[in-house]
Amino acid sequence: MALLDDVIDASGGMARWNSLSRFTLHLSVGGTLFSNAGHAGEFKDVTAEGSPRTQSVRFTGITGGEYSGSFQPEAVTIESPDGEVLRTWRNPNLAFPEASPPALADELHLVFFCGVTIWNYLTNPFLLAHEDVVVEELPPWQEGSETWRRLRARFPSHIITLAPEQIFYFDESALQRRTDHDLFGMKIAHSSWAHDSFGGIVVPTLRRIQTLRPDGTVVARPVLMDVEIFDAVFE
Repeated sequence: MALLDDVIDASGGMARWNSLSRFTLHLSVGGTLFSNAGHAGEFKDVTAEGSPRTQSVRFTGITGGEYSGSFQPEAVTIESPDGEVLRTWRNPNLAFPEASPPALADELHLVFFCGVTIWNYLTNPFLLAHEDVVVEELPPWQEGSETWRRLRARFPSHIITLAPEQIFYFDESALQRRTDHDLFGMKIAHSSWAHDSFGGIVVPTLRRIQTLRPDGTVVARPVLMDVEIFDAVFE
């Protein structure tokens, strides 16, 4: 598909991506999904290490450096700084409470949500070329004076994502600018900007989750989630 080819090339190219085995990020994550659940500062100034090949992310420095957390499809763990496993959630999924208590009240849920989100942030758009992901181009979207091209992606159940169907938006430079899907009973948009190149891979260093109106426009407040990537290393 021509659009997907352009998007992958703009993000660094499939050859460079296929040469990688590891990523390391220095980032902060916040927003009302965190503060409403009593975790306003737990993912500030943390390190995330993971694999672009398999779904695996380990966070160090959460809760002010008090704990670490690890996400894999078969288990989520909370660990002490020296690696002792304190709590485990086996076979995690998104079917945890949506309203009362808040969806991310449990720290295991928080680590799972952040692990899935950050892994998908880092692997898209390359993940869209996976043989089991079904992609189709949609009519373009007018965003102010810009025309953004769009892809709808349907993910198989063995790839853990925040939603099985998502719509991706790309600007005139073929860089990802937004992703829409359902989350916790809401229609939401992940906006992305401030792209930078790290080791040949182009990553949006700022991301924001907000709700969507029925006409597809973004609601400014509240900001459900903010992600700022300070540095990234791909190896």
